[in-house]
Amino acid sequence: MDDTELGERYVALWNEPDPAIRSERVRTLWREDGRHLLPAPAEIRERAESLGFPKATLEVRGHDALEFRVGRAYAEFVASGEHRFRGRGAPVRVGEALRLQWEMIDRAGTVVGAGTEFLVLDATGRISADYQFIE
Repeated sequence: MDDTELGERYVALWNEPDPAIRSERVRTLWREDGRHLLPAPAEIRERAESLGFPKATLEVRGHDALEFRVGRAYAEFVASGEHRFRGRGAPVRVGEALRLQWEMIDRAGTVVGAGTEFLVLDATGRISADYQFIE
């Protein structure tokens, strides 16, 4: 699949209501040992810093953990019908790295959140690492 199709499938995954379809898409997009990483939210970072961990990062690895992560994000942000995700701009590739940008919009189409993914792809085009930066 080309970069545009990968970007579209990636964003669509986070809006998918059917757990079986989400599972299939996770297994198609990510390698079996694929990872999703993001900086911890402020409240976790603050607690981690107080324990001597200055750079708290959240990470899941493997299809089961990725399915749970995507399902949890769907339940929190999309399931109620209040929000959905959409791509922002065209994906940009440099070697095995692909940058995707996205927005979370409300029912009126107002942007209420945004982020950037840096995907590291393997030789087959599947995600080996997904670095998420929420803006």
